[in-house]
Amino acid sequence: MDLTHSTQEALDRIRATVGTAGWIEGEARAPYLREWRGLFQGRAAAVVAPASTGEVSAVMALCHQAGIGVVPQSGNTGLCGGAAPDASGTQIILSLRRMRQIRDVDVTNDTLTAEAGCILADVQHAATDADRLFPLSLAAEGSCMLGGNLGTNAGGTNVLRYGNARDLCLGLEVVLADGRVWNGLSGLRKDNSRYDLKDLFIGSEGTLGIITAAVLRLYPRPRQVQTALLALPSPEATVALLPALREAGGDTLTACELMSRTSLTMALKHVPGCRDPFDAPHPWYLLVELSTPQAGDALRDALQACLEREMEQDRVVDGVVAESLDQAQALWRLRESIPEGQTREGASIKHDVSVAVSRIPAFLAEATARVEAALPGVRVCPFGHIGDGNIHFNLSQPEGANPDAFRAQWDDCNRVVHDVVAAMGGSIAAEHGVGQLKVAELERLKDPVELALMRQIKAALDPTGIMNPGKVVR
Repeated sequence: MDLTHSTQEALDRIRATVGTAGWIEGEARAPYLREWRGLFQGRAAAVVAPASTGEVSAVMALCHQAGIGVVPQSGNTGLCGGAAPDASGTQIILSLRRMRQIRDVDVTNDTLTAEAGCILADVQHAATDADRLFPLSLAAEGSCMLGGNLGTNAGGTNVLRYGNARDLCLGLEVVLADGRVWNGLSGLRKDNSRYDLKDLFIGSEGTLGIITAAVLRLYPRPRQVQTALLALPSPEATVALLPALREAGGDTLTACELMSRTSLTMALKHVPGCRDPFDAPHPWYLLVELSTPQAGDALRDALQACLEREMEQDRVVDGVVAESLDQAQALWRLRESIPEGQTREGASIKHDVSVAVSRIPAFLAEATARVEAALPGVRVCPFGHIGDGNIHFNLSQPEGANPDAFRAQWDDCNRVVHDVVAAMGGSIAAEHGVGQLKVAELERLKDPVELALMRQIKAALDPTGIMNPGKVVR
């Protein structure tokens, strides 16, 4: 690729800054240039992996001076192309994978300070070693990294009780577009002496600055966990069941995952180790987990009593309560295997949306009817975090259809589904972010005043437009 003299000079200085270990060349670059699903593939002038906040700062200062676009990248497990470069070959990818230090664990303050390249599972294990819980949990936790979790404000299965990544973070260290470092690594729970700057960077997908470290909230480890899979006649029954579960379990209700029969069938068909615990199929399923740091059997007794009452009212058709950790893991495996099962069924068009919990039944009915009318034979596979209103409304190709022809209808399907979401006051980017995938839809559906405010914030923090160009807002 043809680069200007000033750009090449800046790259040479960047190479000297990160050293041999941080300068990635040849075939080793390939995984960084491609989004893992293959939807987005780009080129880059360089792929660099700084080993410290100081090196990130130096790299950003050089890019700022030379006007080089920077694509921050953590585990590269995102679903919207937010960590992929464009096709110009003029941007650099800045990987945080070498910044994996757990800097501090403060058990008394219930905080853990970790660098952005830490794998989420390693953060969880560090908390466990201190007899604490870091509750952020998602399917990619063995490979996704903290910087990306915070950059996308990741959700996962425990949002119902503990909140999104934003709620689990007390402070940040951020390298700004010009290389300056904001040290906001505060473990305080009360501080009204400033604007809450961290919330600007969390969820911004690297478009405002690069998160290099964070202070995270820790919680007491659960001593009692109850997991159940419930068979339900309808989404309406599921929504009606939620208040009863909350009344029975109080704040111990940790997870509430909805699965359609179509989505569960795909997991059962394709993923080894998945087994249907029921003798007959049911239209809908709800995976429920309650947890508490208190020992004893009170939680199990409360759950059993609640389910008995709900069965008497026909809101629950059948149910299985795990008797052991292995059984609980087998129930969770069903939920976690749905994406793999759907992938093996052929091409799919995915939607990560949220509406008010009370509107989930209406959303499922209307969105299903509209996509089935637009795409005869399409298989609708909804599942997700019904307790917080987040549904993965995924569409699988008709059986025997051409995968490429089906994917070619992605934009049209988006418009159909997103129009329903917007009409119900929902969000088209619940937990996966915007990235490249949803920029145009965001511009189409967002309040113009809100978009203008976002652009003004972007211009204030990144006046030369080098931070993850083309993502989220343009």
